[in-house]
Amino acid sequence: MKPTLVIMAAGMASRYGSMKQIQQFGPGGETIMDYSIFDAIRAGFGKVVFIIRKDFADDFKAIFEPKLQGKIETEYVFQEMDAFLNGYQKPADRVKPWGTSHAILCAKDAVHGPFAVINADDFYGSDSFAKAADFLNNECRADVYAMVGYELSNTLSKHGSVSRGVIEVDESHHMVDVNERLKIYRENGRMVYEETDGGKTELPENAKASMNFWCFHPSLFPFLEEEFKKFLEKSGQELKAEFLIPYTADQFVKTGRGVIKVIPTNAQWFGVTYKEDAPIVTESIARVVSEGAYPAKLWPEA
Repeated sequence: MKPTLVIMAAGMASRYGSMKQIQQFGPGGETIMDYSIFDAIRAGFGKVVFIIRKDFADDFKAIFEPKLQGKIETEYVFQEMDAFLNGYQKPADRVKPWGTSHAILCAKDAVHGPFAVINADDFYGSDSFAKAADFLNNECRADVYAMVGYELSNTLSKHGSVSRGVIEVDESHHMVDVNERLKIYRENGRMVYEETDGGKTELPENAKASMNFWCFHPSLFPFLEEEFKKFLEKSGQELKAEFLIPYTADQFVKTGRGVIKVIPTNAQWFGVTYKEDAPIVTESIARVVSEGAYPAKLWPEA
């Protein structure tokens, strides 16, 4: 069975201010997702599962189905607020989705073998997909997952702070620890993150980051259900608390469920957090296209 690519595209884009997942950045009108799917097809993925908002489904399908028909199997799932609550009563005024681990859980019925998970609005590069496919085809097991690791210093934005899962790796290239740092930026040449109390801690220049490119076995789903129940019991009444992948990955390792291999990549990463990032992404894509990494129009017949 060919691996599946799961794309998280249900975010509300609060900092960006619009639906950046479908903004056109490529010379042929391509979204960032188009490049990810193109790379996934080249790497041997057989299916793509889009996690989207239900109210956006028709417009979303109209954009992607004409491009992808006959090239890769597609399926759409919805991250809805009441999914997997199992009787738990959410706060009446909560509007924020439950987070990335909850998004993956919503894809449970659409995924039947080893799978990768990525963000819709990040450009990961072809090397990442090739290495992920190799892992999923040859190494992935119920107790062996993986993540693609990037240099943290290369993933910052010039236009504001970013949230990153900062990882620690052992001599076996396994993840030891992952901490979600919600406000990372450069200050006076140093890379720092803010603590919840406003204090600042410096990060080393060689720190590794998770850009939410993960490789999982379907054994993840029952584990996520267990952890989501614990999350709701502890933090479910907080209006902005999120059930995030770095947290559940950390729990997977620390509770002895298995290991997470860190796959280093030399691929270029760039993404859109703020509107000011958009021209940089457009320029970066134009550059890799001019270098011959991608055709000027990914889907010429669409």
